Order: sequence, then C-alpha cells, then structure tokens
Amino acid sequence: MPTYLSKDKFAELQQELETRRSVTRREIAGRIEAAKELGDLSENFEYHEAKDQQALNETRIVDLEGMIKDAVLVEQKSGGEIGLGSSFVAEAGGTRKAFEIVGSNEADPLAGKISNESPIGQAFMGRGTGDVVEISVPSGVMRYTILEVR
Repeated sequence: MPTYLSKDKFAELQQELETRRSVTRREIAGRIEAAKELGDLSENFEYHEAKDQQALNETRIVDLEGMIKDAVLVEQKSGGEIGLGSSFVAEAGGTRKAFEIVGSNEADPLAGKISNESPIGQAFMGRGTGDVVEISVPSGVMRYTILEVR
C-alpha cells in the first residue's frame, strides 16, 4: 500500500531511520552492555529496560523502512481543484482556516493537515474555489466555503 508523503516528510523519515540505525542502536547496545556488568540479569531492571528499548527501536526501524520503500512523493499543488498536496483556505461559521491535504502519515488536524483518507479530506477532494462542502459531524453538519486553493 503506498505511503503518500511530502518531500519534507520523506527526508524527515530518512533522517530518523539513519539516526535509529546508527546512533540509537549504539546507545542502546552500550546500555545493554553496562547493565550486563551489573550481574544477575533475571532481576536487572536496567538490562530489561534497555532490551525493551532495543525492541521498540527495531520495530520503528522496520516501520520506517516500509514507509520509505512504499513512499509516493506528493508535489505541492497550486490552484485549480483540491487534491493530495493541495493547500487551501475555507470558511465555516465566519471563521477562516487554512488546510493542507496530506497522506495519512503526515496528518495533524490541529495544524490544519488533514489526511486524504479522512472523511473531511475526502469531502474536500476534487473541489475548488467557491465550492460549498458539507461535512457531517457529531453535532450536525459543518458547511465550509472554499475561499482559495493555493
């Protein structure tokens, strides 16, 4: 399954992967060795904590490798209709808000980055300036007017 990423997010994931493979692995290996020197491993909290951290790090490395391998880089779109990579401004109830349609791995609703897979993201996809988008929310229906597609 493709992982839709901006160039910035792709570079961020590559950097995290490199750091985890080199720096983090070495740090954890050092903690494991230091804990081994403390003696009995069966009740050695430091050893077990370091081994847990090692497992978490290795799991994240595998996850990152998968995301990077399956990455589809999304170019930032400008103007026209809203699609993956688009930034736009919409207004609801007199409040303007800037949004960007991103892949699910980059979604951060509080920062206005909405996933193309989310109901809100899907509602905006294919729409353009001047369109009215209605989105069902628990409290009723939100009505957004698209003011600008960047």
